[in-house]
Amino acid sequence: MSGDVEMKDHQTSVSSADPSALRHLKEIASLIKSGSYTTEVRLVVRAVRLTFGMRQKLTAPLLSAFLDFVLQPGSEAHSILSSFLPKEDEHSMDVDTATSVVQTPTKLLLPELEIYCYLLVLLFLIDQKKYNEAKACSSASINRLKSPNRRTLDILASRLYFYYSYSYELTGDLSKIRGNLLALHRIATRHHDELSQETLLNLLLRNYLHYNLYDQAEKLRSKAPRFEAHSNQQFCRYLFYLGKIRTIQLEYTDAKEILVQAARKAPVAARGFRIQCNKWAILVRLLLGEIPERTIFVQKGMEKGLRPYYELTNAVRTADLELFRSVAVKFTSTFSTDKTQNLIVRLQHNVIRTGLRNISISYSCISLADVAEKLRLDSKTPVADAECIVAKAIRDGAIDATLDHENGWMVSREIGDIYSTNEPQTAFHSRIAFCLNMHNEAVRAMYFPPNKLEENESAEKKERERQQQEQELAKHVAEDEEEDDYYF
Repeated sequence: MSGDVEMKDHQTSVSSADPSALRHLKEIASLIKSGSYTTEVRLVVRAVRLTFGMRQKLTAPLLSAFLDFVLQPGSEAHSILSSFLPKEDEHSMDVDTATSVVQTPTKLLLPELEIYCYLLVLLFLIDQKKYNEAKACSSASINRLKSPNRRTLDILASRLYFYYSYSYELTGDLSKIRGNLLALHRIATRHHDELSQETLLNLLLRNYLHYNLYDQAEKLRSKAPRFEAHSNQQFCRYLFYLGKIRTIQLEYTDAKEILVQAARKAPVAARGFRIQCNKWAILVRLLLGEIPERTIFVQKGMEKGLRPYYELTNAVRTADLELFRSVAVKFTSTFSTDKTQNLIVRLQHNVIRTGLRNISISYSCISLADVAEKLRLDSKTPVADAECIVAKAIRDGAIDATLDHENGWMVSREIGDIYSTNEPQTAFHSRIAFCLNMHNEAVRAMYFPPNKLEENESAEKKERERQQQEQELAKHVAEDEEEDDYYF
């Protein structure tokens, strides 16, 4: 009778927790254990990659069975993590616990396995949209991470830091962990954990930019240790945040290069990230007076996301101020979500300037009233506003014209041959500089790190040669002294 009950409970546990998924998790745990014992970081990296591949298979019974297998039932970590999992089937929990006790060979728990269990439970809670429980679980994992200093923990720690910030961002409490992130960044710097330094720096920049604290973000970025780019994903995020800072600081040329580089370096699968990079890059190009190519808006999977910016570009290209205002009102919610509303306001001046440039090219002499009508200035004093706009454009060098205040005219000067100016040379110079920079980066990426063994051998060889030279010099000095004694 008892045997039938045990067999029935075993079947229930197998049906609730997928045996193949549980076996896969156990294989990942063995990879982490091997990497911890042999200090092979690549094994831990492979384990994390395999974990994200089976993220959709994570369930409460599966995680409960895995926790019973890895952690000792009744321990602090087991109690904390089990409290976040829903209790769906008590019989399956009991049976899995009993089998895990038999399978666990020792009570010694590696920090890598414990942190990995925290990561699994945190991923499950975020996928189940239990954000408050995810906040509590991430806080507990961060408290556990502050003590150990092992290189095999770096990749796991960086992932936990990311989801720690992400869980607080989902609940709107991102400002509450800013001090903790700064403290964690100092700890990572002290432990020489470069991957965590990169991750935490990006999280802090994201934290500041979320609340539009661009000055503080720039101060942190300039004072933080140099970004070494051990992870391509973190490097792309860093470039994106840096490009946003440069855009707000009116450094449009640097911002355009940085944002374009971030979009090109981003993985193909990161479609949302590349869309955001392209949105900001399009606005920066428009602010620079450039018109982005149509191929940017028709990239695969980006047509819908870039549609508002395509219509905005079309309004800027045609210099239609009324169309520009209608597009800005139509996609107000999109621009507010992307936090590009301030850039849209800046861009309105460029639309006016572009329209004024087209008018100066088309007409050699035109009245200010006609300029105001063509620009569609909807103000109480359109002629006076048009006169101010034209005067500022002439002062900034946007148009080559003069103002006749007595008659109320704008007189354009004759445009000469553009090839007689330095503009073609400037355009070719910028293209050549871009190609040279790309070539230098490619060559620099192919460099291998210096061989420490060869450096040590060369240093020892130089030391031996120096000692040999000193011995020969001492020998010659001794011989000279003997000759002096002989002669005297």
